[in-house]
Amino acid sequence: MRAIMMAGGFGTRLRPLTCNIPKPMVPMANRPLMEHIVRLLKENGFDDLLIMLYYQPEVIISHFGDGSAYGVRIQYLRPQADLGTAGCVKFAEAQLKEPFLVISADLLTNFNLKAILAAHRQKKAMATLVLTRVANPLPYGVVIVDENNAVQRFLEKPSWGEVFSDTVNTGIYMLEPSVLEHIPANRTFDFSKDLFPRLLEQKEPLYGYVAKGYWKDVGDLSGYRLAHYDLLDSWPTSVLPGKVHRRGAGELIYPEGTQVHAQAVCEGKVLLGKACKVEEGVKLSRCVIGQRVTLHTGAELTGCVLWDDVVVGAGARIEEAVIGNHCRIGEEAQILTGAIVGDDCTVGHGAVVHSNVKIWPQKRVEDGAVLSSSLIWGEKWTRRLFGAYGISGLCNREVTPELATRIGAVYGAYLGEGAYVTTSRDAHMASRMIKRAIISGLLSSGVKVGDLRTAPIPVVRYEIGQEGEAGGVHVRQSPFDPNIVDIKLLDRTGVDLSSHQERAIEQLFLREDFHRATPDRVGEIITPPRAQEYYRAGFLKAVDAGLLQNAKMKIVIDYAFSSASLILPDILGRLGLEVVGLNAYLSALRVTKSAEDFQGALDQLSTIVQTLKADAGFLIDTGAEKVFMVDDNGKRIPNEAALFMVARLVMEGAKGGVMGVPVNVSSAIERLAEPYDVQIKRLRTAPRYIMEASREKGMHFVGDGIGGFIFPEFQPCFDAMFAIVKIMELMARHKAKLHALAQDVPPFETVHQKVPCPWDRKGLVMRRAIDALRTEKSELVDGVKVFMDGSWVLLLPDPDEATFHIWVEAPTKSEARTLMKEYSEKLREWQTS
Repeated sequence: MRAIMMAGGFGTRLRPLTCNIPKPMVPMANRPLMEHIVRLLKENGFDDLLIMLYYQPEVIISHFGDGSAYGVRIQYLRPQADLGTAGCVKFAEAQLKEPFLVISADLLTNFNLKAILAAHRQKKAMATLVLTRVANPLPYGVVIVDENNAVQRFLEKPSWGEVFSDTVNTGIYMLEPSVLEHIPANRTFDFSKDLFPRLLEQKEPLYGYVAKGYWKDVGDLSGYRLAHYDLLDSWPTSVLPGKVHRRGAGELIYPEGTQVHAQAVCEGKVLLGKACKVEEGVKLSRCVIGQRVTLHTGAELTGCVLWDDVVVGAGARIEEAVIGNHCRIGEEAQILTGAIVGDDCTVGHGAVVHSNVKIWPQKRVEDGAVLSSSLIWGEKWTRRLFGAYGISGLCNREVTPELATRIGAVYGAYLGEGAYVTTSRDAHMASRMIKRAIISGLLSSGVKVGDLRTAPIPVVRYEIGQEGEAGGVHVRQSPFDPNIVDIKLLDRTGVDLSSHQERAIEQLFLREDFHRATPDRVGEIITPPRAQEYYRAGFLKAVDAGLLQNAKMKIVIDYAFSSASLILPDILGRLGLEVVGLNAYLSALRVTKSAEDFQGALDQLSTIVQTLKADAGFLIDTGAEKVFMVDDNGKRIPNEAALFMVARLVMEGAKGGVMGVPVNVSSAIERLAEPYDVQIKRLRTAPRYIMEASREKGMHFVGDGIGGFIFPEFQPCFDAMFAIVKIMELMARHKAKLHALAQDVPPFETVHQKVPCPWDRKGLVMRRAIDALRTEKSELVDGVKVFMDGSWVLLLPDPDEATFHIWVEAPTKSEARTLMKEYSEKLREWQTS
């Protein structure tokens, strides 16, 4: 049987270990990672191998040759361009006349490939995707199959709202030659992104096979080290090269020629390569040691992976680290958890390498030095970089000036030398500090910076693209927590980065060897002279100034000490509106509001509207993206009701078309839209996806139900300032009063609750929810939404917290609470093993 091995990966996320070798050749239990796959294929009857090469092909060819040493026949192919996973297989079409297996050369597994082939034949499938179940599905492609294992849906590298199961694509496929007819030649084409969606759409026989056994995508440095523990703890000793030698409670596995002193101490299982020397008093626990390694007297190694030709000095201590080839670790040196030392490095006598530090090849740490950051620059960020609100963290603890500088440098390297980026911030001093650090990083990458200083986010978004900007950065104090700072990176159109762009920047961030400009190519800082002018002109062009002037309406606006006070009063003055402004100045100490402060501000606004007999009251958030409303009677309008009221005003003149709202908004919006022939499109809940939807053709209006309104004819972003004026224009056009509109909102009862759920159980919960609700009417736009008679329940995992959100709508509050109790109990039950 023929198998295709994909061995062209660069191994970017394994740097600095892959600086000198391709990823498939990194040692795994003293054999190249790819060799484990070759042996597995041979054991399962796949002895005719076609290996697809790209990066450093000579290293792979020189090791495996023609394959005869492994009992297989090997041919090599190297496309001249990156064709993607499916495109590479198409490149080999002339040699694929029978069913064949596709497998990555840089994963670790012991799946029964014969069983996979049998299942493929039994189903008469065109393509069989080999699946497995994992605790955290985020880095993988999630796949849903029906009771016959036919693929129903899959999504590549989802967000938590899209994690519909913990069953993921392993990157192993059994394919018929006919599948090649669906792959275009000589162009980039991927299995998961392109081919399988096409087969699913064309209703070709596409099946999944949930394999039993071990599987690990050795995708990053932590996963690489942990895979060694799995091999030691779970795999049969027979697969490890060497003979077992009992030493107290431990097991040493090594071949003839390796010397281990009788007074060396072993705990757990330890694997040693050829020609090693372990001296007296050495302590080893759960380690994999390469060939020709010398461990001098009293050295202590715990959970380590050492490659070949390493020397560890007397009394040195290494904890859960990876050491590359030809390294010298000095006496009494300490290398701590998660550290990575590249090839040909020297760590001096008594030196300390702190946790998670990476040292690139051929570097030297001097005697007695303490290395607390990577030898190139910056300390490793220890969690996912992007969250729901951009890059967020505790100011000066997690988001430090050092980290901000690196974020700026990475974003600049991503955009490219010579790019132009707009920067801005809110009024807080901490935001100014972080923004200036980001600017330094951008300049170091050769990027030109247009600094708007303090500016509302909508003005920044509108400016981007006016003068050739490639992106933007806005720094703010979190509106939810005064100790947290948010860094929002924007694309060339002014909207939040796509998930694909975020992942690309995240990978660049973790690589650390991104581009820096030479001194004569460092960027410059300018002040964009016309940003407010562009915004004001576009704003005034998008509203009916004459209608507003003739309406003679009076409104009260609480600017909430935000930067909206720098531009909106001028625009309102040009429109001739009678406006009473509150808190219309910047205050660095009032950026974030507590729940009590927010309620107090609304109460004050309500009183003033009532006293002045104003037509409406508006409270702007500090970023000028959200607005909260009070009607002409001084009554606070709940956020979801405000969405319905504004939507109805838009519907009055829409004449069909589409409006977008998130999946957690009441179905009353559909009832409201029916008489107007307006289609309601349900959206994912994250702000990024809501803004993306507002760019779609025919989209008249988008709202998020929590104070955010988008009028795409002006810009496809949340903008509280434009929303206020547009709402007043619509009220004037339809001679509407807010209190009357509120009375016409269809009745609805919704409740919301958060239920704790460990991160490693979220995928399991989603799969069990889908399985349990398979017979119910449901949708999978974001999370799992199940419909009942007049009611619905939405289960949505939080992207940043170890929790699930549950939203329920029902005809009565009592029914909604009953459903909430039922599904919160189900969710807790689905978490159990």
